Amino acid sequence: MFEGLQEEITRRRALWITPFAFAGLVALSSRKGASWEATDSASETNQDVTIVSFTDAGERLASARVRKVVRSNAGWRKLLTAEQYYVMRQQGTDTAFTGTYYQIHQPGIFRCICCGNALFNSDTKFDSGTGWPSFSAPIAEENVRTRTDVSMLIERTEVLCARCDGHLGHVFNDGPEPAYLRYCINESALRFIQRA
Repeated sequence: MFEGLQEEITRRRALWITPFAFAGLVALSSRKGASWEATDSASETNQDVTIVSFTDAGERLASARVRKVVRSNAGWRKLLTAEQYYVMRQQGTDTAFTGTYYQIHQPGIFRCICCGNALFNSDTKFDSGTGWPSFSAPIAEENVRTRTDVSMLIERTEVLCARCDGHLGHVFNDGPEPAYLRYCINESALRFIQRA
């Protein structure tokens, strides 16, 4: 009888502890990601990166080696609106269908709101029906970079600006032919420059 009671207490304890253990694992995962970001950011200070320059008319210029744009959190807060800071520096997400860029069909290019790096051309923009600006390819592969993102407990591919490491959005494999890619980008990360 005592063994049965002890077994029941052990089972209840396990059921009671499980949610807390899961929450602890999520917290550790978040801390690990945050410390990686801090290390990654610090190690990239004063590094040069290669990007492809573009005129505001979308004309491709030469590849150039440029200084990576690095600022303190306070420096980014001074430069960006609260929404832009949340998206670009804290890996936030705009609310779908709240912007205007997902509806834009005029010719032009989309630049990084943080550093002005050319990111996407309207020639590769398409209506994905998601409420976010969607592109089938970046304006130049060198101008963006990707990394694995497991912040929502699923594996996704995060897209960042290669020059300032600003969070742009994510890339998925449900886009149009031939590459089937959909760069799902936050409007707060972009500045649209319409071609004359």
